[in-house]
Amino acid sequence: MKQMRISPIAAFATALLVWQADAFVTQSPSEQRFQRHQLSVASLSEMGEQDKSYVLSQEEVNPLITLGNAPKEKIINGFGLRALAVSLVTGPIWMLAMFLVEQASKVNPEWDPNHAIFDGTGKVWAKVWLGLTDSTPTISGEVQALKEGQGPCLYVANHASWLDIPVLCTVLDPVFKFIAKNELEKVPCIGQQLAGGDHILIDRDDRRSQFRCFKKGVSWLKNGVPLMAFPEGMRSPDGKLMNFKGGVFSMATKTQVPIVPISVGHTHAVMPGNALFPVQAGRGKLHIHVHKPITTTGKSEEELGEEVRAALLSEMPFDQHPEETTMSAKQVEEKELATV
Repeated sequence: MKQMRISPIAAFATALLVWQADAFVTQSPSEQRFQRHQLSVASLSEMGEQDKSYVLSQEEVNPLITLGNAPKEKIINGFGLRALAVSLVTGPIWMLAMFLVEQASKVNPEWDPNHAIFDGTGKVWAKVWLGLTDSTPTISGEVQALKEGQGPCLYVANHASWLDIPVLCTVLDPVFKFIAKNELEKVPCIGQQLAGGDHILIDRDDRRSQFRCFKKGVSWLKNGVPLMAFPEGMRSPDGKLMNFKGGVFSMATKTQVPIVPISVGHTHAVMPGNALFPVQAGRGKLHIHVHKPITTTGKSEEELGEEVRAALLSEMPFDQHPEETTMSAKQVEEKELATV
């Protein structure tokens, strides 16, 4: 009988499909303790570290390559070259893993009905990529609830960097679907993941597209699959929380599922908007805080927006607060000092 020959890349890609996100390798007790520490770290407010900023000056970034012209120019520095190398190595493996899962699903459509295994390849890639670029985030808050399965809900997070997507994938382990702009379908790997995983891609200039996406989102929620959205509707150019787009909570109110806010800290400092890749390591800087669910029953979208905004800001670094919020915080502090 002839032996089947499998290339090393195909073998590694297949292994990724069964590689659990919480157990990349057989862990020693010390490694297990480190992982528990990552998941149970105190929040930024509890550690008193909301006033820290990791934004680098242009001189500290020290760009080596500049592509395009202002205001759309993109830069790559020395650390960015490292991230580029990691992407060139891991990207093709991720694409092959998605291809293999897709082919298996064609043979047996019931094998992966919600595309959980297909999406799982992206979550594994995100953790590997962040690990190899020394950018694994710390996590705090209601993490155990996510591990046990939150059930149908709407996750919402502030959006300050391209890095937000892989960072969020480190904590959102159960299957979920992104609500994203349809332009992302053209991005290598990420576009393949979004399209193949049947995520919700919306054209904000097309009313029919918005209606189709609404129906699709409601359908996913009714089938028990959570959604993930950025209520600002776009990346903040300076990392500060912007106003929310209208209608972002409509799917949650329609299905009466809870909203789970997630504060993401310092991604704009690690990978600013003018950088093609991260400009510095994120370890010890990047942080995620999962808040308690907010019920939607009997609440208007305006009320939900205020609750979500307050929750996000409560665990975001101060340099990501809007100017008026930052000023009011300083005024409160000055008032407290004056009364001492």
